[in-house]
Amino acid sequence: MLSQRILARRLPQVAARHAIAPRATFSQVAALRAAEVEDPLQNGNYQNPPRVKRAFRDPYGGWWDAQEKRNFGEPVHEDNEILGVFSPEQYTHVSARKGLFQLGAFVVTFLGLCGVVSMFYPDRPSAPKTYVDGLEKELGGANALPARKSGDDKW
Repeated sequence: MLSQRILARRLPQVAARHAIAPRATFSQVAALRAAEVEDPLQNGNYQNPPRVKRAFRDPYGGWWDAQEKRNFGEPVHEDNEILGVFSPEQYTHVSARKGLFQLGAFVVTFLGLCGVVSMFYPDRPSAPKTYVDGLEKELGGANALPARKSGDDKW
């Protein structure tokens, strides 16, 4: 009876709360559409230099800041934390085509070596054990002693 009283009091409050103030729906569609359009005045008309990683700049260029490879007064790109010297570098030592070729050459070489070893691998130095009547007696065939049943008290 007490639970009915509590339910009778709370149910109208909960129903009124949902009917009066519906929850706002949040959507990222408008933000994504706005991000696709480039606004030239978005950064306060700040001059944005070209997007070049500092690690790819000439190390012997006579920079004012030799570590960051930039000169005094040079504008900083808005993505400086990504383009800076201490950001993870892009791997440019080997192209994707050459990397796939090297991986394929390794697989072919490994499988070829496995095939050559399997062709010239010696046989086993031992012979498998054989039994006169097979394993009929050892595994309990027709001439084997019967096993003790669960109801038998003696052997």
